[in-house]
Amino acid sequence: SSQSDPVLTLICCLWFQEQLHHVFSSFGPLYLLKLCANAPLHPPGFYAIIKFYSAAHAANAQRLTDGRPLLHNSTLKVKLSSKQTPHFLSGRNSPLSHARCLELANHYLGFNGWTSDIITLKELTNEKEGEDEEEDVGGARQRIRFGCMMKLSFPRYGVTTRGAAVVEETFNCTGPDVLLQRRCKLQRSVREKALVQAFSSVLLILLGNGKVMVELKQTSDQFEADETEDVLEVNEFSLSEADDEEADDEDWDLTVS
Repeated sequence: SSQSDPVLTLICCLWFQEQLHHVFSSFGPLYLLKLCANAPLHPPGFYAIIKFYSAAHAANAQRLTDGRPLLHNSTLKVKLSSKQTPHFLSGRNSPLSHARCLELANHYLGFNGWTSDIITLKELTNEKEGEDEEEDVGGARQRIRFGCMMKLSFPRYGVTTRGAAVVEETFNCTGPDVLLQRRCKLQRSVREKALVQAFSSVLLILLGNGKVMVELKQTSDQFEADETEDVLEVNEFSLSEADDEEADDEDWDLTVS
């Protein structure tokens, strides 16, 4: 009957989402919790998709919650997702967004467990495009480009790594205020991109006793240490890509119904 009343459906959905988050976040940090009402042809109710950062946490949550009366004394049917997606089959690993990197590092290491420092932040270009052409309506075309190198440290573990990024944007400049706003926005964006690049080489190893180890990823095509002392991989982004970082919401780990 709740499906006939959109307001009641929304209230119930929010309540169930809060309860599910309380239950499942106790097993480990959640990457995603998505709650939806059943399709019209199905009995009234809800189903949820829950994604953990850790597959071990997902398996443990499924084992300890399946068939248990956790909400209103109603038993939950919990199963691990068997859905195969191109994201997993291709072996492609998308880096976590800046916000998720901070969330995960703070959860496992604490706010004092890691530090980040700017090694360099530099404007690489500040030039007008098409100077020989007429100005666009509202102002000239302006291109700004920033590069940044960040140092990421984990003092407790004696681990340090670096990340670098270059970000640029082209826009119609209508005045100094617009240029200042765009420059500040781009500076923030390139710092975040560089930090994400640094985090992409970090492994958080969860031990069975609850402790955490921090290591750096080792790849088969890495150079020898003395050959890579001053070598960094630099990712270049346009500002339009800033909102395309999140992993695909089709990659589910847990299904709750």
